[in-house]
Amino acid sequence: MARISTYPIDTNVVGTDILVGTDVSTGRAGATKNFTVDSLSDYVKEQVAVAGQMRYEYTAAVEGSLGTFSLPTGGVNNKSFSAITSIVIAVQDKTPQNVVKFIEYIVGSDIYIGKQDDISIFGHYKVTAYAIRPLKANFYDLTLTFLGGNGSMQLGSLYEIINFVKAGAAGDLNSTFTQAVASATWNVVHNLGKNPSVSIVDNNDQEVYAQVDYIDTNSLTITFSSAQAGKAYMN
Repeated sequence: MARISTYPIDTNVVGTDILVGTDVSTGRAGATKNFTVDSLSDYVKEQVAVAGQMRYEYTAAVEGSLGTFSLPTGGVNNKSFSAITSIVIAVQDKTPQNVVKFIEYIVGSDIYIGKQDDISIFGHYKVTAYAIRPLKANFYDLTLTFLGGNGSMQLGSLYEIINFVKAGAAGDLNSTFTQAVASATWNVVHNLGKNPSVSIVDNNDQEVYAQVDYIDTNSLTITFSSAQAGKAYMN
């Protein structure tokens, strides 16, 4: 066999290229084995952790192995991100790092669940609850509210789960509504995705009081005893 240094350098590396190495799992001395570039890439993807980032495999089993997540009734192929309201997730991800304290900390915040090899396949959610499963301490129920995304989940695929803030959404959200024509009822659409606190002023910027009824997390009505014009500040 010629010296390794005499072989030409391959400048066009592809996934099926083969590298020579030692498999230490075969014993103390190890055995010489061939490894593909693809197999090494997959290993690095599973094992290398990035701060604030969790890596999981989506599986059919509800409470499978560590490093996996599924749906409460079992994972299925082509499950739309928009149809997901909760997942069952292991306490360790693929790296394996324990994620419990981190997820407990971000309850109330947004997360991104995205297919590792396709950035256009993702779901954006708000985390509303995180609770241990009663019969399996290694798994938690993660309750979610869908905010946006594209595509669906595939069994056996790896997904990155990241604490996520959409551009322009950092900090608390607020909205201002102007009622130019005096009315006893103001119909306010604020699109804040929550039930905000409401402050009301008249056209002279004097604070006034009225009944506020929340229709849903994106709209409300304000009712006065008589017709009123002014502004409502939602925060």
